[in-house]
Amino acid sequence: MTTGTPPETSDAPTALKKALSTPLLYFFILGDILGAGVYVLVGQIAGASGGAVWVPLIVALCLAMLTAASYVELVTKYPRAGGACHYVNLAFGPFAGFLAGFCMLAAGVVAVGALARGFGGDYLSEFVSLPTLLVTTVFLAALGLLNARGIRESTRANVAATVIEVGGLLLVIGLGAWIVLRGDGDMSRLTDLGAPGEGPAAAALSGAVLAYYSFVGFETSVNVAEETLDPRHSYPRALFGALITAGVVYLLVGAAAAASVSTERLAGSDGPLLEVVRAAGGVPSQLFSAIALVAVANGALLTGIMSSRLAYGMARDGLLPRFLTRVLPGRRTPWASIAATTALSLLLAMTGDVATLASTLVLLLLVVFFLVNTSVLVLRRDAVPRDHFRTPTAVALAGAASCVVLATQIEREVWLRGAAVIAVGAVLGIVAAVRLRGRPV
Repeated sequence: MTTGTPPETSDAPTALKKALSTPLLYFFILGDILGAGVYVLVGQIAGASGGAVWVPLIVALCLAMLTAASYVELVTKYPRAGGACHYVNLAFGPFAGFLAGFCMLAAGVVAVGALARGFGGDYLSEFVSLPTLLVTTVFLAALGLLNARGIRESTRANVAATVIEVGGLLLVIGLGAWIVLRGDGDMSRLTDLGAPGEGPAAAALSGAVLAYYSFVGFETSVNVAEETLDPRHSYPRALFGALITAGVVYLLVGAAAAASVSTERLAGSDGPLLEVVRAAGGVPSQLFSAIALVAVANGALLTGIMSSRLAYGMARDGLLPRFLTRVLPGRRTPWASIAATTALSLLLAMTGDVATLASTLVLLLLVVFFLVNTSVLVLRRDAVPRDHFRTPTAVALAGAASCVVLATQIEREVWLRGAAVIAVGAVLGIVAAVRLRGRPV
């Protein structure tokens, strides 16, 4: 194991600019969690668990909070770009660090590509018909330029987008309540927990795997730690606050959808929340399509920020080419990493294979989360000259165990695809470990 605290690099020519306050960080995390996934996942959760979608949502929130606590300890202990890759590198060495970073980077790049294709799909067709690849290219180029312009500009755009996203979800909650009050809903569906061939416990866990994806996004924020003004105080407040806020919103949205629309209708729809809007009547479908487009764009922007900062941090740790540490002189944003990750996302989006790879995202993140939870315990022996958050040992252990439990619920086909990605990361990790052997972290 290699441990040690790197020196502060705020004055280095490649250091990133500190610009994120606690409110901006809170909206960054909230916007990433309240992404495009919630607009489709409610129906899938209903299909797996029945009308009581609030049960798997609560289970998923509790499991996400366990891993979030480990992230808070590590980000306040090591406030620099690189996130999970850097923490695992410190705890277990460059091979494991590279593997964690590779899985995280792969998940991020694929997610951005998938969201870019989604932006050019059915929601946009409500307004204009354009070739998907053209829309995808222009969309990713615009996000890359906004990312390169500056973290403050990107996060301010995220604040506006997050307000719109939350407004759309509040609209669904209000419409669901109206449907119930006028007598067209069915509150009894909220106690229906189960699926064909499964008991309540199995159905809740099955739905929790899907619901868990709707809470991921908090992990991306640790890659902007170096750009946060006061990580020690900002991260606990912003991260836990954003998770709790998202959890409350999700529970209300899930309850509104399940009570106002039949479980079969929700499960069979690609836009389950749009079904609530249609059932209520009086709200143009284009309005909700516009909100969904904002959600997709915001999710892609924030994931793109994470991916570029992760690539920058891995390169600075010597796990990726040094070229990726280059930053714009004035704005001090990692332009080389932004260009590289944007190009990879565009390539994935243009191949048409994104849908096949997207289902491996949860599995890749569970690998990362398991490594992060165990890294917390290993790095307890590494003293740092700063005060930091400390999560209880039992919470870190429970976080690691939750990753194993959720992984057992993932289908065999997804495991096969995920194993291929992990195998590539393992081979490249061996190369990185050999090249960096003996170099201090």
